Amino acid sequence: MITKTRTTKETDITISLKLDGTGKSNINTGVGFLDHMLESFTKHSLIDLDVVCKGDTHIDDHHSVEDVGIVLGSLLAQAIYPVKNMERFGSANIVMDEACVSCDMDLSNRPFLLCELDVSGKVGQFDTELVEEFFRAFALNAKITMHIIELRGKNKHHIIEAAFKSVAVALRRAVATNERVGIPSTKDVL
Repeated sequence: MITKTRTTKETDITISLKLDGTGKSNINTGVGFLDHMLESFTKHSLIDLDVVCKGDTHIDDHHSVEDVGIVLGSLLAQAIYPVKNMERFGSANIVMDEACVSCDMDLSNRPFLLCELDVSGKVGQFDTELVEEFFRAFALNAKITMHIIELRGKNKHHIIEAAFKSVAVALRRAVATNERVGIPSTKDVL
C-alpha cells in the first residue's frame, strides 16, 4: 500500500492505493456521487483504495473532485512506472442497462485524454461536467493515454457509472502481469 497526502487551501486529501489488491475500498470524499463512482472503480479494477478528502464543498464540488483525480493519478503513476512485465494496453466496453461506454488505455507515460460523454446537467446534486475534470486530472497525473467514449445511453447516472467501470476494467487489464513482455515498448523504456 502506498500513500500520498496533498493539502491546498481548497482540499486536504490522503489516498492509499494497493495496485495488486482485491477491490476493497474505504472512500469518503465529501461528494456522495464521487464516493459511489470510486467504490465502483475500486471493485472492478481490483485496486484497494482508501480515500479521505476534506474540501471546500460549501462552495461546490469542483476542487474536491479534481484534486482527488490528481492525487489518485499521481499515486497510480508511482505504482506502475517504470512499466515492466505488464500488458500496458487495456480496453473495455461496459454496459449498464441502456448505456454502453468504451475505454481504451495505454500506460504510455505520455498523458492524454479523449472524453466523449454526453452528460450535461446534474445527477442528484453532482455537476456532471466534473466527470471529465476528474478523468482529465487522473489521466494527466497517471501519465496514461485514455479514450473514454459513450457508445450509447440516455440515463446520465448509467453513462457515468459505465465510464468509471470501463476505466477500471481497462486499467485492470493494462496492469495485468505478463513476464514475457518485459518492457512493453520498442524504445525499451516507459
